[in-house]
Amino acid sequence: MKSFFSKIFSKSLDYIEIIGNKLPHPATLFGLLALIVVIISWVGDLISLQAVHPADQSLITVRSLLSGDGIRWIYTNITFNFVNFPPLGYVLAVMIGIGVAEGSGLFTIMIRSLVLNAPKKLITGAIVLAGIISHLASEAGYVVLIPLGAVIFHALGRHPMAGLAAAFCGVSGGFGANFLIGSVDPILAGLSQSAAQILDPTETVNPAVNFYFMFISAFLVVVLGTWVTDKIVEPRLGKYKGNAEKIEIDQITPIEKKGLKWAGLSLLAIVILLAFTIIPENGIFRNPETKEVLHSPFFEGIITGILIFFLVPGLVYGAIVGSIKNDKDMMKHIIKSMGTLSTYIVLVFFAAQFVYFFRYSNLGLILAIDGAQFLKNVGLTGIPLIVAFVFLSAFINMFMGSASAKWAIMAPVFVPMFMLLGYHPGLTQAAFRIGDSVTNLITPMMSYFALIVAFAQKYDEKYGIGTIISTMIPYTVLFTIFWTALLVVWMLLGLPVGPDGPLYLN
Repeated sequence: MKSFFSKIFSKSLDYIEIIGNKLPHPATLFGLLALIVVIISWVGDLISLQAVHPADQSLITVRSLLSGDGIRWIYTNITFNFVNFPPLGYVLAVMIGIGVAEGSGLFTIMIRSLVLNAPKKLITGAIVLAGIISHLASEAGYVVLIPLGAVIFHALGRHPMAGLAAAFCGVSGGFGANFLIGSVDPILAGLSQSAAQILDPTETVNPAVNFYFMFISAFLVVVLGTWVTDKIVEPRLGKYKGNAEKIEIDQITPIEKKGLKWAGLSLLAIVILLAFTIIPENGIFRNPETKEVLHSPFFEGIITGILIFFLVPGLVYGAIVGSIKNDKDMMKHIIKSMGTLSTYIVLVFFAAQFVYFFRYSNLGLILAIDGAQFLKNVGLTGIPLIVAFVFLSAFINMFMGSASAKWAIMAPVFVPMFMLLGYHPGLTQAAFRIGDSVTNLITPMMSYFALIVAFAQKYDEKYGIGTIISTMIPYTVLFTIFWTALLVVWMLLGLPVGPDGPLYLN
């Protein structure tokens, strides 16, 4: 019986890999989707596709992108769509700060310090925690922490694959959780905002919209990841019998300790300074008219705050350890960081056309109205709807690894649809982030999956895709169950998912 199910599971993974490999490049996919929107808008106009707006009872009709007006709009707005696509500016700005912090070595030393200073009994939790914190950087978790997790476990006489699994579950399985705002938050928020404005042009979604839920989720991921590693994964792996040489982990040098100390103090100074802009009633970053904090310049310009949050400690650390000696060094790190975004920028160009074509044609609005009505008619609303959306996101993630690419496709459909059912874009985005995270660990479509296999093969050349997936399945199963349950409890308690992120629209 076990052999039969193993064969079925193996066959299923083969099909997933085949389907995933046949998908075009994400940029090409968005180009094709934009073309499909053009054709569907033409057909929709021919058959007089329409819907009644539930708010003002106005009649919404399809606008053909192949009409004279539509073709003129496309020709004159291609550049506008690209330049004004919210995620683009958000990410480019944040990556200036992240580039300095990452290039100076601050992120790497933070991870090493956390892991090296943790008591042996807490080492598993420290590695999972370090994986979550690594989301602040773009690649540090995958490139630095995952092989480091294996090295640490091996050095302690534990199975290196268990250390690799613990780091992998924090870095990738806990992708939707964090204790701070990371580089992915502005991307997803920008996409959610563009999608929400299909229905309501005044709707805004700030990058911290999921922060409360994300913060509590981080504790859940640490606890679950630690328990699964220690109680399920490592006992199943048994004692390591390979020949891999134990590597000593470099201790933190005095100059690195000094740099980390002063970087921390500079970060504390920034937090205090920003606090003084919003805590006093007349704080400069409060809303000057209403004195609100949520709807204020502070949250409208939160990207600038995030940039400074990374930039200053990165500069301080780099100046002390010598990785940033002058302005040229700083610019070198920023340019290198921006260089990693070349693929993303190309992707955004085509994704922006798809989103704005969708908005101009009114197809998104009509689909949202009809889809919301259908869900009401079949009775799929409330918690069952949100849970179903988590599972849908997890399923789609098996075939398409990029979070931003998936959300750019899904947000224009589901964000307005769920808004019509009364749900705030922040809740829809939070549900997506759970589904997008939990299956990262078992899909070969995840961009770093091949790298994870390569790391594993250093300890046993027989380790392959099947080894990684079978090792990581317990994390996926328990993360899916408990993280979804957390969201359900969150909804029952009526808690906001973040600043200016209520569960329901007014």
